[in-house]
Amino acid sequence: MKKTLLALSIGVLLSTPVFAKTGDTVDISEPFVGTVLVDGLESPWEMLWGADNQIWITERQGKNIVQIDPETGKRTVLWHNDVIFSAPPHQGLLGLTFAPDFLSGKGENHLFTAYTYEQEGKKFARIVRLTYDANTKQLGHEQIILDKIPASDDHNSGRLRLGPDNKLYYTIGDQGHNQGKHIDKPIQSQELPTADQVKNHDYALYVGKILRLNQDGSIPTDNPELNGVKSHVWAYGFRNSQGLAFVGDTLFSVEHGPSSDDELNRIEKGGNYGWPNVAGYKDNAGYVYADWSKASTALQKQFNPNVIPAGVPVQQESEFTADNLKDPQKTFFTVSSSHNYTDANCGELSYLCWPTIAPSNVIYYPKDGKITEWRNSLLITTLKNGAIYRVPLDASGTQVQGDFSKHFKTNNRYRNAVIGKDTGKIYVATDAVGNGISKEGKPNTEMANKGAIIVFDYQGK
Repeated sequence: MKKTLLALSIGVLLSTPVFAKTGDTVDISEPFVGTVLVDGLESPWEMLWGADNQIWITERQGKNIVQIDPETGKRTVLWHNDVIFSAPPHQGLLGLTFAPDFLSGKGENHLFTAYTYEQEGKKFARIVRLTYDANTKQLGHEQIILDKIPASDDHNSGRLRLGPDNKLYYTIGDQGHNQGKHIDKPIQSQELPTADQVKNHDYALYVGKILRLNQDGSIPTDNPELNGVKSHVWAYGFRNSQGLAFVGDTLFSVEHGPSSDDELNRIEKGGNYGWPNVAGYKDNAGYVYADWSKASTALQKQFNPNVIPAGVPVQQESEFTADNLKDPQKTFFTVSSSHNYTDANCGELSYLCWPTIAPSNVIYYPKDGKITEWRNSLLITTLKNGAIYRVPLDASGTQVQGDFSKHFKTNNRYRNAVIGKDTGKIYVATDAVGNGISKEGKPNTEMANKGAIIVFDYQGK
């Protein structure tokens, strides 16, 4: 059963049984009503609106592809695969995208998904194709499209999209290197595959990249030549790109920054997006590349991304040069080099107070949508802030125009969103576990709605 969460409008405060309470303020100008459609999902990750007017979800931890009825919240398991290795925070069943003729009556009802697995103690990811039987409501006939993609317990990224060119686009993170338990491993986001590696299907240097591949997994003939080699790599220099969205032919991506400078990028063929040499803009502000992987073991044990002792090699952003370097469309947020990253308000969970939002995905709100103020905007779901950041685009849909606005703040981690068929409802999927910042600006380790879909229904005209 749906539960009413809150009615949202300027000057209106309602007390509700789920997570809103008297005294809450909501930073939006349009009236919405919020309801919980379903909860208890096993760490929802991807969420798409299907041609059958159902919501399709991958459950990262549950290893399932499920279908959710947007009216009743009924959950139907379409596919489960025990080969998948799932564990927090980034391992399991990840991206999902439909073939162009899916449920059109013209094709074989193919879709594509990606997941992590283990083999002989090593972690990998693969992209596979599945076939949907609309009569039995089951997916099957798994066919591997691209295998032995590098994977890790951190920064796998894993967003999968079919572009308007009918090519598959897939994001791979830097695997969490040069920090935490991977402190001794170098970041390879700037390293490009060699001809021999491509020939031998060695994808080790696909980390920190966005791939573009044919639907059979082969390399498109019009992919860029980088260092004289044509591979699946479409763009590179990424840390952890968890979101992809097409607006016409223009591809946008959102990127997790280190301690600052989450990014909204426009992805261009052969583009270099700077990581780890540049975070955000090339401005020497708030970030310096510290190569902890080259430091002594003693120094590595002192790892703090914002306190770099002598002996750790460092490089200023201005020292990096690349002809194909691309600036972000927007950052969340660029700060000065004197910024104090230690905030007593967050205590041991200090990272929650850093100037980042942890963007988990990006979707496009159409220029003819029901919500006038939202037309022709990108909507970015965020994990740390539990809110949607809306960024307007110019008339061509190719450039950011203006600043962001923040909406639907709750005590949750927003993993993904889709727009309902009438464009008046925004469906938001929440994480089952994790930490965030509460509406009071304090660290929050207990989410209000775990593994849920919250529907924000526009009540305006």
